[in-house]
Amino acid sequence: MDRYIKQRLRMVDSQIRSRGIKDQRVLKAMEKIPRQIFVDEGLMDQAYHDNPLPIGERQTISQPYIVALMTEAAELKGREKVLEIGTGSGYQSAILAELAAQVFSIERMASLAAQARKVLDSLNYYNVAIRVGDGTYGWKEESPFDAIIVTAGAPVIPQILIEQLAVGGRLVLPVGSRSTQDLIKLVRLSEDLDDVKKEALGGCRFVDLVGEHGWKS
Repeated sequence: MDRYIKQRLRMVDSQIRSRGIKDQRVLKAMEKIPRQIFVDEGLMDQAYHDNPLPIGERQTISQPYIVALMTEAAELKGREKVLEIGTGSGYQSAILAELAAQVFSIERMASLAAQARKVLDSLNYYNVAIRVGDGTYGWKEESPFDAIIVTAGAPVIPQILIEQLAVGGRLVLPVGSRSTQDLIKLVRLSEDLDDVKKEALGGCRFVDLVGEHGWKS
């Protein structure tokens, strides 16, 4: 395990801090959480490489830098209620659980949700609730959320997610075509759903956000 600790610290220093991520809480969370246990045993030695990895069901665990960038954009201080759309391996969920009070995560694939629950429980992240279903509807009964992170690429920003943001809340998601997206940060400024501020954080490529308010298949 000692070698994984060294790899993890090197990853944060060379891939994340060096690329401009400054939020000390994000950096410390990524130094702490053992990314290797979120991938298959045969891929553990690649867990700290600068790229996404397959996790089954044609899904991936995101590149570490992208996880850090999206998390920093969510501006978490420790008291927030966060919605994550696309639980996947559970790695991003664990980072959010370390940094926020409550995390509500939705996963379309039951097998991935079950595995993520198992790993999160092994790390004592009991402040993560996981639901299996269409994440593009959000989780209305638990809204409003201080932050929403979407870990799959959407054709457009789902209006239903803006509705579930608290005033001042941050929505971070990839938007674009199926082959390439821009990472967008949206801040809801008032009760008016059109009163938002958008910022492009750079190009990226994610798996499809499939659902009623995303890609249809």
